[in-house]
Amino acid sequence: MEQTGKGAFLCLPVRIFKSSAMPFILRHYQQDAVDATVAHFRQSDDSAVIVLPTGAGKSLVIAELARIARRKILVLAHVKELVEQNHNKYESYGLKASIYSAGLNQKDNARQVTFASIQSVARNLADFSQDYSLVIIDECHRVSGILDDDFLHQDNPADNTAQKVNNESQYLSLIKQLKSVNPQLKVLGLTATPYRMGVGWIYQYHYHGYCRTDTARPFKICIYDLPLKLMIKKGYLTPPKMVDAAIAHYDFSSLIPNASGNYNEQEVNSLLQKYPRVTKGITEQIKSLVQGDTPRQGVMIFAATVKHATEVASYLDADDTALITADTPSAERQTLIQRFKNKDIHFLVNVSVLTTGFDAPHVDVIAILRPTQSVSLFQQIVGRGLRLSPNKTDCLVIDYAGNGFDLFYPEVGETRPSADSVPVMVPCPQCGFANTFWGKVDDQGHITEHFGRKCRGLEITEAGDKIPCDYRFRFKECPHCGAENDIAARQCASCQQAVVDPDDQLKAALRLKNAMVIRCSGVVFEREDTRVKISYVDEDGLALKESFDLAHAGQRAVFNRLFGRRFQHAVKPVQFSSAQEVVTLSEGFSAPDFVIARKVGKHWRVKERLFDYVGAYRKANEL
Repeated sequence: MEQTGKGAFLCLPVRIFKSSAMPFILRHYQQDAVDATVAHFRQSDDSAVIVLPTGAGKSLVIAELARIARRKILVLAHVKELVEQNHNKYESYGLKASIYSAGLNQKDNARQVTFASIQSVARNLADFSQDYSLVIIDECHRVSGILDDDFLHQDNPADNTAQKVNNESQYLSLIKQLKSVNPQLKVLGLTATPYRMGVGWIYQYHYHGYCRTDTARPFKICIYDLPLKLMIKKGYLTPPKMVDAAIAHYDFSSLIPNASGNYNEQEVNSLLQKYPRVTKGITEQIKSLVQGDTPRQGVMIFAATVKHATEVASYLDADDTALITADTPSAERQTLIQRFKNKDIHFLVNVSVLTTGFDAPHVDVIAILRPTQSVSLFQQIVGRGLRLSPNKTDCLVIDYAGNGFDLFYPEVGETRPSADSVPVMVPCPQCGFANTFWGKVDDQGHITEHFGRKCRGLEITEAGDKIPCDYRFRFKECPHCGAENDIAARQCASCQQAVVDPDDQLKAALRLKNAMVIRCSGVVFEREDTRVKISYVDEDGLALKESFDLAHAGQRAVFNRLFGRRFQHAVKPVQFSSAQEVVTLSEGFSAPDFVIARKVGKHWRVKERLFDYVGAYRKANEL
């Protein structure tokens, strides 16, 4: 009887394959990715992601997985070039597969393995009513919605309206149909960048034992993740050489990105109009690199807008330059790309169209003239120049936009809060997991501040259950039950009671004549016998004061809940027992953002301290 449960798509055991047509021996990490897929789907039907850097050979991993499949599988991509590339790699094994892509003038899915474009499949769902065992999605960071069973049903009460809209995306519609035929359908995604600005991480859990997010994501778990640095160290990718753009650069710091991390095109164009000499200076420097003592083979220039790209191209030799935008006709685009790949031209200027699925190994200069808030996009852009190629020893990377990312930064998963923020490692005092958050460091590299909210550590039990760590570095305490909630929470996750909005607290206090609100710019701790005297100081030097007697158990508990719990940004919470201990270690305390006091008689009594404030009011020392 044919196997139909977990792991049913597999031909076991997995082995390195050599065909008579063209032998392929998978690199060790490619085989590890295949093995991880086999192991995961033997145990689970949860959707999974493999993360491989650009140039790591995703098409070979896809080909091997397709080869070992026992039943029908479907390999999806969003552009015909990737469909063709993945199909060709599979057939180079000496095997045959179908292609279902209008762009390639083929609509056939009769064979066991079909390589297809998602657009063609979505327009012809009736052709895909067969029993598929595995769907592989290339460049899977483009998927919206949630792929696992509970979220595929529109009558599921867990679905909100926005999610139901997402679930009508092309990928979701297809997966829903295929799962109606085979509820055990396996879904695997591959990408170099498992994060998208405005959406966040595309998976929820990571096999190394941490939780990216508390909310559901398109994919359930990342089952294999290969670091870019390791690929370069092992010689599988070309070493990047970061070049300081000291001659000329843009200053995009005045621009504010939208919720998706993108910049308004009109605002970018307005700013760039102020830098005509800078743009010309940049292009002159880029040209000198190609014509220098060590001539360069291929230059990719990533412009900020179409208008900007047109200006950049105008300063370059027209016979040696190609300009590609989203409006470039398909046939013209292919001609220009082929000329660039053939080295007939040196310069390829583009606007947001060649960041994925583009393969020109000879590229050895990457010029970034556009701003981005995403580490992943920055790495994606640089990745266009890291493939190996004859007579190529390195790839020059010049960041003229001042994005300031280290190529090997891990993706943090949040918008960069400020230009001087860098990824910092913050251990959880509860589970020990080393979190990566945005933060700030001093000249010695010591963390002075971090912006993490909750530990991302995860315990995976022997039964496969995933239990996220519940430790919070920033939190809002429920006034009803004392439970710690996210700082943006409006309802307590523990007792379900309403948690007061800090903006409402501030508005109410500002309306009262016998109330005072200060923006706290600093806090001073002093000892008076067994008491700790605290002075909250605002920007103008005005102070509100209160004290805690640490010899008194009740007051000591309140002090430790307010300050000891947040000691050193909650990385090292301390239960203080004496006033002397508090004063000695006072530099490690965090100040509240706002302090609210009420007048009692002739004196002001502190009533509320708002830590980790997020809202409409300006905090101290913010412009």
